[in-house]
Amino acid sequence: MSGRYGNTTDEELIDRIRQGESQITDYIMEKYKNLVRKKAKSMYILGADNDDLIQEGMIGLFKAVRDYDAGRDASFYTFADLCVSRQMYNAVQASRREKHAPLNSYISLYEDMAETEEDGAMELVNVIASNIETNPEQIFIDKENVAQIEAIIEKELSSFEKQVLDLYITGMAYSQIAKVLGRDEKSTDNALQRLKTKLRRAVNNQNKIK
Repeated sequence: MSGRYGNTTDEELIDRIRQGESQITDYIMEKYKNLVRKKAKSMYILGADNDDLIQEGMIGLFKAVRDYDAGRDASFYTFADLCVSRQMYNAVQASRREKHAPLNSYISLYEDMAETEEDGAMELVNVIASNIETNPEQIFIDKENVAQIEAIIEKELSSFEKQVLDLYITGMAYSQIAKVLGRDEKSTDNALQRLKTKLRRAVNNQNKIK
């Protein structure tokens, strides 16, 4: 099927679907399956089941095919990326309302905070990661520290800042986060800077107490 539509743009294919060639939907769904899997892998960091996320992502992709408007939206790829991310994140949020997922590890928000290990310093502000390997910079910490940081996040961050943090640790840029959450880029970036400051201050204070 890829050979049949390989030289046709996504936007042209969507237009043909609108004209009644419904079989093209299957081609689009297959074409963007890897995008869904990639998104699911990054969203898994938030504690959701990977297979469930893939299913939600395919629902988001179907909605993108159904709702795409070439005159209103950017490229289909950009629109599909947004729809898939939003569908998955909404599913994660719904799942969390039913059962809070435990934190298992952290990823650093502050790449330039640490001095040297000889000085006894290390990156202090680390945020939610997952129970899967993600990258060489990942720092695994004990359950006590996980609970402490989780408490700090719950106490110090606003609801919006927690949402921004959730998506930031999946690797999204603030501009992408803004689109998923339906907010403007400036307020999203401001929230990201605020939450970094709050977490750094809170963790520094926590370490002083120790």
